[in-house]
Amino acid sequence: MKIGNIELKVSYITIGVFVIFTFFLLVASVFSADVRSNLIWLIPCLIMLLLIPIALNYMSRSQYADVTPVYEVEAKTVRVKLINENMIGKPVRIEGVVEKVHLQFLNRPQYLVADRSGSISVKMFTTPDQDIKVNDVVEVLGQVIRRYIVTGDPVINCVSIKKIKKSD
Repeated sequence: MKIGNIELKVSYITIGVFVIFTFFLLVASVFSADVRSNLIWLIPCLIMLLLIPIALNYMSRSQYADVTPVYEVEAKTVRVKLINENMIGKPVRIEGVVEKVHLQFLNRPQYLVADRSGSISVKMFTTPDQDIKVNDVVEVLGQVIRRYIVTGDPVINCVSIKKIKKSD
């Protein structure tokens, strides 16, 4: 689904929850008159199980789209090895190869991106514009944050990740 220039992606978990609850509602309404009498509010609740994640995805993707041009101007290109605690809160740009992809099915992907100097975890809290896979060469724009709110090693909170060259 596409709204304006923002493509919305619904996670498999969201679709699965919607399908399971639809199935339960159908079965329950066949066997129970009480459930049938409450369909007037159960069906809108069921629809909200699908609409709320779509709305949240739209809001986060549009916000990321708004800040990406700012990061393109302000981000400093750095090697992974140079990212340290002193860079917390600063915008950075790295180029590297995607070595691992996690949690893509939740629309909250995490990548392990490596250049010749090292590798770093890149976390994105919305779906990226492109489908990023292992061995893709990418450019990452983001802000250096701590892995766990107040502790942990530096990671990148990704605002934009895009392929810069086809993988072999």
